[in-house]
Amino acid sequence: MFQGTSAINLDAKGRMSIPAKHRDVLAIQCEGRLTLTKDPSGCLLLFPRPVWEQHREKIAAWPIQARAWQRIYLGSASDVDMDSAGRILIPGELRAAAGLQKDVMMLGMGAKFEIWDAAKLAQDEQAAIAGGMPDALANFTF
Repeated sequence: MFQGTSAINLDAKGRMSIPAKHRDVLAIQCEGRLTLTKDPSGCLLLFPRPVWEQHREKIAAWPIQARAWQRIYLGSASDVDMDSAGRILIPGELRAAAGLQKDVMMLGMGAKFEIWDAAKLAQDEQAAIAGGMPDALANFTF
């Protein structure tokens, strides 16, 4: 289970360093083989390849009525590999889709990660807080 937030800078080529706290686990879990895809919320999803392959099979089996959603997830998926320095190259079309410039945030979200433009994530979090807790979480407590 991945959790936590890491602030990361993209380099001029669009490469992102995987934080050390996740790098070793990913090297063991999937030999640094990862898959990126778009998420409709405006971020990118980063999966260890074996986890993505399970999701890919489910998405491919969706009915024809979900074809547009298959295009979003499967059509934009890109396999990436960590290099010897623990970096991945985010393809230009995915960087553009998520509005990634230089300052990005990588959030551990259980079996996957979300990669956000730092300013967009801050905006989305402020909007969520301003909107209040959703009814679905009315009984949530720590």
